[in-house]
Amino acid sequence: MTDTEIRTRTAAPRTAPRATARATADGGPLTPMGLFTVLLGAALPLIDFFIVNVALPTMDRDLHAGPAVLELVVAGYGVAYAVLLVLGGRLGDTFGRRKLFLAGMAAFGLTSLACGLAPDAWSLVAARVAQGAASALMLPQVLATIHSSTTGTRRARALSMYGATAGLSMVAGQILGGVLVAADIAGTGWRAVFLVNVPVALLGLVLAVRFVPETRSERPAPVDVPGTVLLAVSLITLMVPLTEGRAAGWPLWTWLLLGVFPFAAAAFYAVERRADRAGRTPLLPPSLFVLRGLRRGLPMVLSFSIGFGGFMFVIAVALQQGLHYGPVAAGMALAPMASAFFVASLMGPRLVSRYGSRVVTAGGGVQAVGIALLMLAVGRDWPDVSLLELLPGVALAGFGQGLQLPLLFRIVLADVPTERAGVGGGVMVTTQQSALALGVATLGTLFLSLASSPGMGDALVITLAAQLATVAVTALLSLRLPRAVV
Repeated sequence: MTDTEIRTRTAAPRTAPRATARATADGGPLTPMGLFTVLLGAALPLIDFFIVNVALPTMDRDLHAGPAVLELVVAGYGVAYAVLLVLGGRLGDTFGRRKLFLAGMAAFGLTSLACGLAPDAWSLVAARVAQGAASALMLPQVLATIHSSTTGTRRARALSMYGATAGLSMVAGQILGGVLVAADIAGTGWRAVFLVNVPVALLGLVLAVRFVPETRSERPAPVDVPGTVLLAVSLITLMVPLTEGRAAGWPLWTWLLLGVFPFAAAAFYAVERRADRAGRTPLLPPSLFVLRGLRRGLPMVLSFSIGFGGFMFVIAVALQQGLHYGPVAAGMALAPMASAFFVASLMGPRLVSRYGSRVVTAGGGVQAVGIALLMLAVGRDWPDVSLLELLPGVALAGFGQGLQLPLLFRIVLADVPTERAGVGGGVMVTTQQSALALGVATLGTLFLSLASSPGMGDALVITLAAQLATVAVTALLSLRLPRAVV
């Protein structure tokens, strides 16, 4: 699609009548149960990215995995997920989003079963890679279905609920992981964090068949093979060495891969730009970035998610290894964050209608205060920090995040044409997922590298200061957003 075509489409009124939604969805508009079902599909992959954080120590004891292999349990899922997300969106545009949602949900259930039954560490790594690929089939269909089967205020409300679901899932993953590991249901231990997905996936399949409308692009494009390969090479050469480097001792191969990354990324951009200008539809059309919401919102999603992903990993390690909390206490320490996020996400739409995009700026300020309070508590009382001392900082950080994330998703996707819903959603969730993994790799590596020298408390304060910098970047970028939010 050319720049002119995109501008023409985005100039059209955004409050189309309900008939438009019916015309783009073969099964009719998205009902409340249909929305619940696709949001369930959005929650599962994000929960599973974080649910393993509090289960890693028990996995290590049970499987004798070692730090490098444990890093792969996390990274294998994240890399496969990020690499295939845009392709999953393209396949949904072409073959039907409900079909791909059903296929992804079924594959997610099966691969979760494989993770839960893994006999050794390397089998678990392989199953996690397959689980990440299944997630990449399922998740892009959620945003694309919302975008193509809702309009006007219903779409805005659905996107806000998607953002709230995403944020809550990331926090709830670690809480649920701690509870399941400690419960040791029928002696399953850490395996329960994966096996619990199986009945949920079965429920999702039943609901999707009945309530999710089938939608697809009116002009489906063929798979962009060169773009897919180059995107995969770009993400792998960046994320694998950053994730594995510290645990593996930074061998030569990690530096070689990092050296390949800028060339692979440049080649990907050149191939995609050439295809776009030739009138073909590349995997990630550069012309999409003419859309103001996408162009200005994606950098904010990137900075927000790097800080968020790093924080969730680091706090799980610090609470369990530094403060010697059990898995339940480590998970429940984040309960105030989840509660505050939920309250803020409910307040968000009303605040946005009054204050517009400045809600994002205010959310960044509230989150910054929360992180500063955490730094103060850790710096003052480590290693005797109580849950009560952590509560104000954790709650304020969660409230600030709840004001930002749902609105950021809504801003990024506001201008994306309906026939490019799968591509637009794929681009956004790829950015988010890659940033979450980069946050774990960068802030996690910083924390673990410092934890053995100045002590874990000082390492946590320094890492929180680094996260504070990502919050500041998000807040400053939000000042560039148009005041009104569609």
